[in-house]
Amino acid sequence: QVQLVESGGGLVQAGNSLRLSCEASGRPLETYTMGWFRRAPGKEREFVAGISWSGTATYYADSVEGRFTISRDNAKKVVYLQMNSLEPEDTAVYYCAADRNVLQVSMSAATYEYWGQGTQVTVSS
Repeated sequence: QVQLVESGGGLVQAGNSLRLSCEASGRPLETYTMGWFRRAPGKEREFVAGISWSGTATYYADSVEGRFTISRDNAKKVVYLQMNSLEPEDTAVYYCAADRNVLQVSMSAATYEYWGQGTQVTVSS
């Protein structure tokens, strides 16, 4: 098993940046594909970004492509989400998730077995 704790959320103005962190404990981080998801008020949870176990493959939702960057440091057991050029539409609770299947990077929340508690990101206009 792995336990995930997100941090780094907050209130920022549009155009600014935030970096979210997801600290893992338990099994080695490299045994998981990792993903970031978000849930905005009144909307369903959606995929934001995913990264392979080695960090060599990354995937992004169209809405964040070019603005967000996912990365990981397996030795430190941390996954990051660098968010630049934030927009009010990025306001949501952001969740870190782990998938034991390291053969793929899924965009489906249903395939991720472990989740953090979430961190709130609010972007003001």
